[in-house]
Amino acid sequence: MNLTRPLKALAAVALLLAGTACQSAVDARTAAGDASAAPKPGGVAEVGVTLDLVPANVFTNSNAAITTLVGLVYDTLVRYDRESLDPRPALATGWQAADGGRTLTLKLREDVKFHSGRAFTSADVKFSLQSYTDPKWNGQLLSTAKIVTAIETPAPDEVTLRLEHPVSNLFDLLETVPIIDSESAADIATGKRFVGTGAFAFESWRPNTDLRFTRNTGYWDGPPYLEGVHVRVVPDSQSLLAAVKSGQVHLARGIGYRDAEAASSSPGLRTIPLDGAELQAYVGLNVTAPGLDDPKVRQAVAYALDRERIIKEVFRDRGYPTSLPWPRTSPAFDRDLDGRYRRDVGKARSLLAEHGKPVPEIPLAYVGNDQVFTAIAQIVQNNLAEAGLAVKLEPIDSTQFVKQLIGAQFSGLWTTNHSWAQLSPATLTVSAYPFNARRNASRFSSPDYTAAAEAAWRLPTATGPEATAAYRAVSEQLLAGGFLAEIGVVLEQVVVRDALQGVDWTKRRELDLGKAHLR
Repeated sequence: MNLTRPLKALAAVALLLAGTACQSAVDARTAAGDASAAPKPGGVAEVGVTLDLVPANVFTNSNAAITTLVGLVYDTLVRYDRESLDPRPALATGWQAADGGRTLTLKLREDVKFHSGRAFTSADVKFSLQSYTDPKWNGQLLSTAKIVTAIETPAPDEVTLRLEHPVSNLFDLLETVPIIDSESAADIATGKRFVGTGAFAFESWRPNTDLRFTRNTGYWDGPPYLEGVHVRVVPDSQSLLAAVKSGQVHLARGIGYRDAEAASSSPGLRTIPLDGAELQAYVGLNVTAPGLDDPKVRQAVAYALDRERIIKEVFRDRGYPTSLPWPRTSPAFDRDLDGRYRRDVGKARSLLAEHGKPVPEIPLAYVGNDQVFTAIAQIVQNNLAEAGLAVKLEPIDSTQFVKQLIGAQFSGLWTTNHSWAQLSPATLTVSAYPFNARRNASRFSSPDYTAAAEAAWRLPTATGPEATAAYRAVSEQLLAGGFLAEIGVVLEQVVVRDALQGVDWTKRRELDLGKAHLR
């Protein structure tokens, strides 16, 4: 069966960004700002982020510096349409499935070069996919990558993947793994070099200061209009807000939702929600912690949360509350199950009474310099106090937070965002750190949950009646286990000056400035 899908009408992208139709890829990306602005070459885009690059986590999509770097420097084999799970050609121009989904052959572009000048071939696909399976990179799609038992390269422009069994999220892997350069791969972990085939070439990184990128004049999709991109690390969100207001920064990532809302009414500024790249705020629970080892206590936490207040006050209604880890656009979303945990303090108190003994004070970890999650942590603390649970706030730095998330080291509760739910549903439950049925940040284990997650993953496609039934079984297990308490679906808000046009992004929030320009 030929799985090649034609490119979606690019007008759909423009509808997401500006609500207007367009006639070309340039117009679609321009629609992120002023669709009437004619692209012109030149200039350096100034980007501000609140968190610095962590080279060892480059394959994890764990902060804005990483998603900015990956989006500028690297390409992937396919790229999802943000409105759906339809893969579009990128470094692969087409693909053919066979053997019941156990074999996938991809045709590759022949006009692609790495930033070093070396030609891209099928050998680089093999190297990149095999590198991704190295545990040192903490790639969240590791389980899917390991299902690829053989990678054959019969020609420079052809690669064949042979799988142990069909998986419903294979294209998630191909859309996620960056194609890296084997000759410089050892330098990635140190931050010395990042060599890809993307629209911009990495130039330098000064820790806690900035990153610089230059235009790839030989880019296969046409050279960027911008001469380069300068990414500034501005840890204080208020300082970053001042920088974008003054014009020192063209695009800011990491400004709180309230400040972003206010900034959008300032002359020369606009706020772009990263539609199609949903995040979900949640509270995680270590099920081995005293008290939290009882599902009744965990369910009490879920009933106590005031999701509506958090979405309204913290996220400024840029999202919606949910009990499930899936956005409404996901094939796994189930309206009947979505309202399972609505705020009910009485129900929470009743469940704690059934627990029958005092619950010790529970630590709640969050990134301390993040305004959004500081505010959420305070609301959660108050919510749980109303239900009868004492919570101690524990602000930590972002690097330590990610380390504890990956290593399942939280001692009680934590709150942050999770991604991946906007992709194929199976990816969340077999890959993402908070949800992985075989090893997750909550230390939760259940044969029924593992079986449901595996069944959804082993399907040949991510959609259809069989998939829908499998996802419902997964959702039922998640709700019953209570090791994660979802808050709601939200969209990252990027504050952009009108001078920067054509801002684009991937379904995984990786910044794409390949067709952006300054005016």
